[in-house]
Amino acid sequence: MTRLPQLSRRTLVRAAMLLLMGACAPAALSKPLELRYGHMNPPSSAAGIQAQMFADAVAKYTDGEVTIRVYPSSQLGKMQEMAEATSTGVIALSHNTAGGTGSLYEPFGALDTPYLYRDVDHLMKVTDINSPVMQELNKGLIDAAGVRVLYSYYFGTRNLTANKAARTPADLSGQKIRALPFPIYMTAVEALGAVPVPVDWSEVPTALATGQVSGQENPVNVVLSSKLYESQSHLMLTGHIINAQVIVMNERVWKKLTDAQRNAISKAADEVRTQATAMVQQQEADELAKLKELKMTVIGPEEGLQLDAFRASAKKLVDERFAGKYGNLYTQINAIQ
Repeated sequence: MTRLPQLSRRTLVRAAMLLLMGACAPAALSKPLELRYGHMNPPSSAAGIQAQMFADAVAKYTDGEVTIRVYPSSQLGKMQEMAEATSTGVIALSHNTAGGTGSLYEPFGALDTPYLYRDVDHLMKVTDINSPVMQELNKGLIDAAGVRVLYSYYFGTRNLTANKAARTPADLSGQKIRALPFPIYMTAVEALGAVPVPVDWSEVPTALATGQVSGQENPVNVVLSSKLYESQSHLMLTGHIINAQVIVMNERVWKKLTDAQRNAISKAADEVRTQATAMVQQQEADELAKLKELKMTVIGPEEGLQLDAFRASAKKLVDERFAGKYGNLYTQINAIQ
């Protein structure tokens, strides 16, 4: 019978230490935490680009401990489905307009009220995660839906597209225009003078092609990146909503992260918020010029667009429908300088 070699005390101690290290492996040796981020926009759009920027920044600042896998173009569902999936924790992250986020906590809809902000700088100050308005809304969102805002950025200024010229609200009488399926957006389209038809973004190309709707409203980046110029002949520079895109995370996922991971994700969020806003602002003029090259007829004040008429129409409806709900928020927003 072959005798096994005797192991030295030093070898035995070393083996025991290795076994102990394996049983209590440090976090750095464990698999990266992968989080799913679903959204409705094409990867080439500003929204799609910033989502990937955020994923890259999180991987960088967490040293690969946390990775984010981005699913663009409604791969994980429609807008409302992804908002609800983030609330339940089926996915970790998603983004939506502030009005869309209002489906989880209604007061968020106030942030997308037509003609609310003085300019983009005002919007960014209001939607800064540390502003008193956003802190109040974020607490309500966490309590109501188990979702927290990580950051927001300037998504663009929403304008109207259609297959005819419209210079006043009266010009859109009876016209069916796609609206995001949320109250503040339905009101915004009605304020433009049209009949709002709620259509999820994933269904917009078909709705335009079949004549279910004759127009829609979005920032110029969306009009260009989604090739809406192929089905829409006119772009009206109504500028009716200065838009923030809001990126949210499931609260239970957030709480499971270490303090260092949360700090790293917050750092990534601050960085991408600034970069994405600058990117959208820098591109807007070029994108508008490109749409003109693609033969869209652009109508602004110089071409007879009566902005005062659109503003007056919006103010009337907002006062009737939302002043009672959001009056205090509107006062706080207006006070931010």
